[in-house]
Amino acid sequence: MTQLRRPAWRRLGNSASVTTRTFANKVAAGLAVVVLALVFGSSTALAQPESPRSGVLSVTKECSQNHGNAGDFCTITSSSLKVIKPGSRVVYLRAAGANGYDTDVVLEAGRGNQAFGHVVLDFASATGTVTFNGGTGHFRHFHARAAVSHTNGFNWAWNGNYRFGSND
Repeated sequence: MTQLRRPAWRRLGNSASVTTRTFANKVAAGLAVVVLALVFGSSTALAQPESPRSGVLSVTKECSQNHGNAGDFCTITSSSLKVIKPGSRVVYLRAAGANGYDTDVVLEAGRGNQAFGHVVLDFASATGTVTFNGGTGHFRHFHARAAVSHTNGFNWAWNGNYRFGSND
C-alpha cells in the first residue's frame, strides 16, 4: 500500500501560527469584498437616479355621509394603493354647487398621513376628475390623477395613475 506524502508543515510554522494566518487571510478577504461592494455599489447608486414608485390607482368609496356641505366626507372602501387603507376619508373643503363639485379635498389616511387634492365633478354626467399633489407623512411626494365615476347608490370610483417622487 502506497502512502501519500504529507505537506511540508515545517515551512508554514507551528499550527497556531497557521491558524492565525488563515483566519487573518479570511478576514482580509472578507473586508476587501465589503469595501469593493461599498465603493462600487455607492458609485452605481449615484450614477442612477432613484426612480419614483408609480402605478395604477383604483379606489372605491362610499359617500352616504356626503350631503354636499363643506366638511362632508366619503369613506374609502378599497384601494389598489397600500397607503390608502379602507376607512380612510376624503373630506370636501367647500360645499357643492348647483352643478357639482369644484373644490379642494383632503385624503385623510391615518395619523399624520394626508394627501392634498382637487376634485371637479359634474352631477349631470356623474363623472369628473380628481388630482393630488403632495401631502404629509406617506403622501409627502404623492401625485395622482384619476377619473371619477358613479358606480351605484352612494358608491363612487377613481381610476387613474399615481406616482411618488420628489421631482416636483
